[in-house]
Amino acid sequence: MDCQKESNMENCICSYPGCSRKGVCCECLTYHLQSKQLPGCCFPSAVEKTYDRSFKAFAKAWGL
Repeated sequence: MDCQKESNMENCICSYPGCSRKGVCCECLTYHLQSKQLPGCCFPSAVEKTYDRSFKAFAKAWGL
């Protein structure tokens, strides 16, 4: 399967400057899960900008 980076970029809200995985969802997801985190696209935009990708931040952001 070929990466759809260009079309992924339309929905990628990652605001981390210089992120090498921006638009490459499979690499992004793998990276964050290995770090016990979630990628920025799992968070509301305002929370994503804090760069706290923890599961705790995810639960708090979504009221879980």
